[in-house]
Amino acid sequence: QVQLVESGGGLVESGGSLTLSCVASGMIFSTNAMGWYRQAPGKQREKVAVITSGGGTIFADSVKGRFTISRDNAKNTVYLQMNNLNPGDTGVYYCNANGRAGWSFAAGDDWGQGTQVTVSS
Repeated sequence: QVQLVESGGGLVESGGSLTLSCVASGMIFSTNAMGWYRQAPGKQREKVAVITSGGGTIFADSVKGRFTISRDNAKNTVYLQMNNLNPGDTGVYYCNANGRAGWSFAAGDDWGQGTQVTVSS
């Protein structure tokens, strides 16, 4: 079965940086669109960034210019580089895989367990 394992979360001061990683197994990684989503307390889960199997990317307006998504198909890993973090970026960050439509920016059915990111002011 598909397994997605996130890492790299933590506590950082406003203006700081973090890099999240998600290692995938149980699937053909290169054919999946991979995404990062986040959920803040009391809010719905929202899309942060997605990278398709072909390398196309999209970002939420709130993170454009600050976050970068990339993938290493040889390592079955997707990364989220987060710069200039602010308290509004606080939440649990989830990795997502879409194997049914790897060309799509839509969420797939497979989710990781999440990693907490906390940005202090």
